[in-house]
This record gives sequence, C-alpha cells and structure tokens, in this order.
Amino acid sequence: MSQMVRTAKQLGAYIQDARARKGISQQQLAEVIGKQQKTISSIEQGSDGTKLETLLLVLAALDLNIEISARTKASQNIGDIF
Repeated sequence: MSQMVRTAKQLGAYIQDARARKGISQQQLAEVIGKQQKTISSIEQGSDGTKLETLLLVLAALDLNIEISARTKASQNIGDIF
C-alpha cells in the first residue's frame, strides 16, 4: 500500500496505523529498536525533533520503506503543498 505523507502528523498517524495492524504496542516497538516508549509516542503524535536514524529504525521494524518523488506543480496554492 502506498501513502503520500507531507507532514510529521501524517507520518505519525501512518506509523501508528502500521504498528496497530501488526498488533504490537508502542513499548514492544520501542524495545525492538532500542528506544523508549515515549519516543514512539512522540513520533506517532508528529512531534518535532525526531532523529532521522530513529525514524528509519521505526520504519524498518514495521517493514516500511520511504519513497521520494518530485511534487507536482498543478496548484499554486501554498495550502496544497502542506
């Protein structure tokens, strides 16, 4: 399944959904990646300050990948960008 994500909150919600689909708790995910449960909670809330390396560990633990693509310029409205 592919999902476009443009904000930290959207990414956090997607990660939370993926974790729930796997049937694991925040604590279990945190243990797998060697972090604290509050780190997972922070990521899922879309909080600022998450290290890229931590995010990549979370994605790997959930069997997710990041795909980067160019944004289309169909709209000039700044609200459509974010």
